[in-house]
Amino acid sequence: MSAKGPATEQLRAGQPLLVETFAEWREAARDLLVHGVPPELVTWSAPQVGGDLFTSAPSTVQPVHDLPDLPLDPKPPPHIPRSFMDMLQSAACCRVPDRWAFLYRVIWRWQQGEHDVQSPADEDGARLHGMVKAVRREEHDMHAYIRFRERPEEAGPPRFVAWYEPQHDVLPQVAQHFVSRMGKVSWMIATPEASVLWDGHTLHNTGPLVRNADDLEDTGEALWLTYYRSVFNPARLNAGIMQQHIPSHRWKNLPEGKIVTQMVSDAAMGARKTGQFQAVGQRKGTTIPIAAEDAQPERQQPSKLDECRRCELWEFATQAVPGAGPKKARIMFVGEQPGDQEDLAGQPFVGPAGKLLDQVCEAAGVDRSTIYVTNAVKHFKWEPRGKRRLHKTPAQREIEACHYWLEKELAHVKPDVIVALGATALKSVLRTANVTLKASLGKPMQVDGRWVVTTYHPSYVLRVPSEEAKREAFSTMAAGLKLAHELLERPLGIPEPE
Repeated sequence: MSAKGPATEQLRAGQPLLVETFAEWREAARDLLVHGVPPELVTWSAPQVGGDLFTSAPSTVQPVHDLPDLPLDPKPPPHIPRSFMDMLQSAACCRVPDRWAFLYRVIWRWQQGEHDVQSPADEDGARLHGMVKAVRREEHDMHAYIRFRERPEEAGPPRFVAWYEPQHDVLPQVAQHFVSRMGKVSWMIATPEASVLWDGHTLHNTGPLVRNADDLEDTGEALWLTYYRSVFNPARLNAGIMQQHIPSHRWKNLPEGKIVTQMVSDAAMGARKTGQFQAVGQRKGTTIPIAAEDAQPERQQPSKLDECRRCELWEFATQAVPGAGPKKARIMFVGEQPGDQEDLAGQPFVGPAGKLLDQVCEAAGVDRSTIYVTNAVKHFKWEPRGKRRLHKTPAQREIEACHYWLEKELAHVKPDVIVALGATALKSVLRTANVTLKASLGKPMQVDGRWVVTTYHPSYVLRVPSEEAKREAFSTMAAGLKLAHELLERPLGIPEPE
């Protein structure tokens, strides 16, 4: 007998062909093909994985004594078109109990000249195409439904982690997808069978490292859920389509799965009807003159800031940003509008401008914790610039629309002194556009039984180009805050000395 390859040696010894990867199957299939071993004489096996379909595969089989006589000079393996080999490799990722035996039967038929085996009209060809389709669908779903969670910085790399339960063996190719899209940021995708770790330069393949999604921390999940709620439109909800697009077994590992049930329930209980009324109310139409006695009563104003639709800014912001501080404060700072970081966090003055405001308060000897801070406009107005959201100054109509909420804050907090940070805040406090910041700096005014002091907005100090101009603007702000603190002891009705 001629020298035999490893696959035929195992087969004659009565051992199943143990295969873990497509490369191992291809090597074994090549050996079997050149020696003319038909599919019905081959028993394939795979490593046992807890709870999968391979656990029933036999560990041993009866020795095969009726193998055909092997030629002294085996024929070279047949040439397989690249496109057909790619189909076989993709189908090999499909978790079916007999995948290796089936693929060998397909390639054996091809060698025998039955090239229709790759056609969907053939029985084996139809199954092959179905396996490829299932694998590609799983790759698509994994791209769509993976949710990376950000870990705390002190925990170290990887920065982002994700848990997924794939139905087919698509982790390696999906990992390459994310390598090409996430740059040098470190991340890990964990599954019940294996994990991949990208350190920014090299992709590492390991065994399972995480038990389930509950083992993952996420510092940004609350922000994502806030965003998801803000873009959910109950008036356009179609639960049937939602279930069709996202199968039920996917929801359990999606962060938004925690809130979708409640939002769908709210839509069914009336939120859908409310959403339709709001949409109709936003439609522009012809103004029709009508006598005052025939007019309808004024519509009820929103009672919650998150429900505000008084202008169009809510459509493009992540969330409304209310004021923050003591319930009763003698000094109130009024800024222009939330910035990018404030829009994401839902709190005023937490970005670079807020940090500079803290420094100004310290320089002026004012305790920031005793001050109520808010903005004239409660939603972030921005315009796209590449991947960034750049601040855009609110229009006067938007300032007027949001004054409704500023009045509520003034009535609740009852400050003695208002510090208007910038021109937009000054226009909102004074309810007029005919006022300039430069003319009112350092000149306190008495408005509606309160002192009003004007100074620069912290973002102006951050924007001025020269260091000298920054120091001058910083000093002007500190002087304005000192003046506001002094006015707490100055009775109203006494004019400012010339």
